[in-house]
Amino acid sequence: MTASRAAVAGQEPDLIARREGAAGVIRLNRPKTINAVTLEMFRDIDKALDEFESDPAVGLILLEGAGDRGLCAGGDIRALYESSKVKGDLGKILWREEYILNARIAKFPKPYVAFMDGIVMGGGVGLSAHGRHRVVTERTKLAMPEVGLGFFPDVGGTWLLSHSPGEIGTYFGLTGQTMNGPDAIYARFADAVVPSTQLAALREALVNLRVGVSSADVKNAIDRFATGETSGPVAALQPRIDAWFGYDGIEDIVAALQRDGSELPQATLKTLNEKSPRGMVVALKLLRLARASASLEECLVREYRAALEVFRSDDFREGIRAAVIDKDRNPRWSPPRIEDVTPEMVAPYFAEIGADELIFDRAK
Repeated sequence: MTASRAAVAGQEPDLIARREGAAGVIRLNRPKTINAVTLEMFRDIDKALDEFESDPAVGLILLEGAGDRGLCAGGDIRALYESSKVKGDLGKILWREEYILNARIAKFPKPYVAFMDGIVMGGGVGLSAHGRHRVVTERTKLAMPEVGLGFFPDVGGTWLLSHSPGEIGTYFGLTGQTMNGPDAIYARFADAVVPSTQLAALREALVNLRVGVSSADVKNAIDRFATGETSGPVAALQPRIDAWFGYDGIEDIVAALQRDGSELPQATLKTLNEKSPRGMVVALKLLRLARASASLEECLVREYRAALEVFRSDDFREGIRAAVIDKDRNPRWSPPRIEDVTPEMVAPYFAEIGADELIFDRAK
């Protein structure tokens, strides 16, 4: 069994990893923070995957979150904020290990099942949406709201969003809007909707599968509990979303929304006006580059370069201050307007960083 931080005086660890029947269960165990993930937890997940990959008695991985609020609300952004303020290196270390873990999950040789019940955001998406079997429920609230923090959808988010139909990924990536379970399936972030009341029965079925279980066996088990839903409310909006977000410049997207005076585009404009102008420009460029990318790893390398620049930026600290620290919801972005974001400001986010590049070779 792997556990982050030894349990003290009966207190449970932040991460619990153990074999249950045929399943190697990984439980994020910080329910008070909606299982926000720390650097130590990422490291312990990686260790657990080492153990489960080499254990012939483990036929599949099951990722779940403690509590009833959600799988994971993201990474520990307070710790990143404090490190960024003092020009520390937590961003460089945490994102390196997290992104390499995201790539590992995508290629894990045993079936990897994620229960994406409740809130699933940011780093929680990275731990679940790259898995082979992604289960959502009627309670799922999935989002990548990073642009509202002066950041961009990372953890391979640009790869995932660029593979959503039409401009659905551009819409979700720039607005940070929430997907429900069927939306997540339509956007290709999930595979099956299972009622939350059936998760315990599905979990039992998975745990009781035979050793040497195939991915088809896992899918069949999930399908027995699935509702069969494949698209949510956003699917009906795709023609309009495609018309608004089918541009390579933020100013063109804003102009398209302004031309349509109906309620939804005006609400979308209001949402975009709350985001970091620089963050939106960087995010859109990353999304467009991801469309032409050959692999998740290629996108993660690009995201890592950009993330290191974000970590140094005032917008990142300001976004977290306004949303999490002071909670005044009134970030003062730099620059404050989209039209003031220059190519010179954006260029450093896409510069090669030499020896600090991500390496995905697991040879030790």
